[in-house]
Amino acid sequence: MRRRFASFKCNNDARVSDGLTATSNAQEAVVSSVLDGPAARTESIDTALSKAEKRKLYSGHLREPLQSELLNDDIRFSEDAVQLLKFHGSYQQNHRELRKTDKVRCWQMMLRLRNPGGRVPADLFAALDDLSDRYGDGTLRATTRQAFQMHGVPKGDLKTVIGTIITNLGSTLAACGDINRNVMAPPAPFEKGAYPAARALADQIADLLSPEAAEGSYLDMWIDGDHSYRFQPAKTVSKARTRQQKGGVFSGSGAEPLYGDTYLPRKFKVAVTVPGDNSIDLLTQDIGLVAFVDASGALKGCNVYVGGGMGRTHNQEDTFARTADVLGYVKAENIFDLLQAIMALQRDHGDREVRKHARMKYLLYQRGITWFRSTLRKHYFNGELKGIRQEPIAKLQDYLGWHRQKKGLWFVGLPMMCGRLEGAVKKGLRKIVQTYQLEIRLTANQDLLLCNIGAAQKTSVKRELAKLGFELPGEPAPLARHAIACPALPTCGLAITEAERILPDVLDRLDALLQKLGIDQSVLVRMTGCPNGCARPYMAELALVGSGLNQYQLWLGGTPNLQVLARPFLQKMPLDQLESTLEPLLINWKQCGVRRSFGAHVNRLGDEAVQQLLGTEA
Repeated sequence: MRRRFASFKCNNDARVSDGLTATSNAQEAVVSSVLDGPAARTESIDTALSKAEKRKLYSGHLREPLQSELLNDDIRFSEDAVQLLKFHGSYQQNHRELRKTDKVRCWQMMLRLRNPGGRVPADLFAALDDLSDRYGDGTLRATTRQAFQMHGVPKGDLKTVIGTIITNLGSTLAACGDINRNVMAPPAPFEKGAYPAARALADQIADLLSPEAAEGSYLDMWIDGDHSYRFQPAKTVSKARTRQQKGGVFSGSGAEPLYGDTYLPRKFKVAVTVPGDNSIDLLTQDIGLVAFVDASGALKGCNVYVGGGMGRTHNQEDTFARTADVLGYVKAENIFDLLQAIMALQRDHGDREVRKHARMKYLLYQRGITWFRSTLRKHYFNGELKGIRQEPIAKLQDYLGWHRQKKGLWFVGLPMMCGRLEGAVKKGLRKIVQTYQLEIRLTANQDLLLCNIGAAQKTSVKRELAKLGFELPGEPAPLARHAIACPALPTCGLAITEAERILPDVLDRLDALLQKLGIDQSVLVRMTGCPNGCARPYMAELALVGSGLNQYQLWLGGTPNLQVLARPFLQKMPLDQLESTLEPLLINWKQCGVRRSFGAHVNRLGDEAVQQLLGTEA
């Protein structure tokens, strides 16, 4: 039986030891809401709910014990507070290289923003630059979900940092946690085709799926004074949100009508794009939308894909990366209701007992798209779903170099290795942004666009960028152009080995090998320090996934346009054997004329032949 734990009410004034023991009549209520069938079996909440679910239920909508611990002088938060902190956009980290030398500074916070479509206004960027220098480690990092994150913030400065971000019209709410994450969209500020509609839809979805009670607790906790102006969605979004109180979409909680008092089973990711533009890795999302417009640019509807996700765990075959299924085409007037319905279905049917199976991709895998579509229509969504509209072949767009935004305006895409912004480049970009009041947009490839550059400003901006090393921003090294990596060591607690810090060296080695073999075609490379998939390695043509100290799983077979899942061929490849392992396979690729992409060549060869070329048995 699947119970709707999301419908339980929580006494916001209740304070519990370790966030686990119930102290109110409401929290001692019995489990009686059952979705799969009319019969209900009653049992206590403490018996029925997992530790993670109880922690959310007893928090008073993500307040306690986090709010209390913000006031103490401890150098770190308790585990219960840490899990709530994620919903507020921050992870507590232990700097693994400072553990033995500085017991205080080794505890620090990573802070992530919510920037729908990657948009960062000039004033917000200036504030982030100041905050990273004053309270962080001096760097900003563009993430693979088009948002900035900051590292090295002490616990005692966290409220100041988040409060400053809020007063500069930014937000960290829902950047992490069991909730809808940052909504992605093509960052290019083109004023043509479906691009404006896709950007607008991403902003609207971010408002639509924002948690109601958590929004209040977030603002109350991090900023003093009046903040009623903070959440004012468009009228169409507000009208759609009122329907969260009705039908199967309603969680049973008046405070959180869509999410319920236990929110979602795990994180949830949504992305919007335009036909043919796969700059946002569409098939890796819980919900992927492809927006279609009419001749005037008005939104007509969207193709909808569901159930993608990258996270997995080594040596656990029941965890895996998965690409999304086709759900159908929905008209514009029904998009908001469909999104709320899909989230409500995952809220009610997602696995709340085994957390590693809680993502919607496992629900789709286990129950199938036919069941998913049928359940959606029967219990959650009254609108019409049609067969998907034809789309052009998808392409990984990166927007690097100079592009005409519209008449009289330009934008320029700047390559940023692993998204890390620091030192003279960070200082110089801040000066350019403030001088010309430019808008920044971040890409899913961890690059950065400078937008709204007037035609009269273009020459001056070009000159300033050249001083920072961006003479030819549209022509980075081929391997580096689309390569991405996760932060890994030393700050990520899940990292098994290196990723970001050694990616430049790995790319240099691969480039030298390709040149040695006379291959002039590039390969899409991604690298992570663990199997959790933060850099979406399982869509790459060649991926290195940390599996031990200086050892990596070798994944091959993704495609340059991010449409096919890669597969693991080696479980623990020592990094110093990278060239000797890959050379026979690359020679075979060259012998076949390099007519296909490397990933397509791997798939055409078949797994057995690839294993033989790698020197392993099938």
